[in-house]
Parts: sequence; structure tokens; C-alpha cells
Amino acid sequence: MPDPSAPATTDAPRKPLSEAAKRALTEAEARRAATAANAKPAAPEFNGPKGPEPTRFGDWETKGIASDF
Repeated sequence: MPDPSAPATTDAPRKPLSEAAKRALTEAEARRAATAANAKPAAPEFNGPKGPEPTRFGDWETKGIASDF
């Protein structure tokens, strides 16, 4: 996912940001950093499927029987 605060790689000149816009971008980056610092790792799953997550592929397999959602 591209970084929204990174400058675009276009040849067109960009309109200068206002002070309020710069302040908003700085505050948003601080909130993202605080959220990332306080993030807790996900709890391990018990008795879950082995291997890749089956819901990504639209079906579920239990004891050799596949069922579609």
C-alpha cells in the first residue's frame, strides 16, 4: 500500500499546502504512529484450520468434506 504522505510521482507541479493542511498531515501521522505503538498482536487461534485461511478461497474443508459459503 503506498504511503499517503509520500509525494506523488507525477510531472505536474503540485499546489503548495496551506499551514492548516501541513498541521493536519502532521497530526494524522502522529495518530498513526501512536496507534501502531499501542497495537496488540492478535491472539492465537485455537482449534482453527491448518494451512492457509480457507475463507479467503470461499470454501471450508472439515474432515475431507468441503462446503461452500
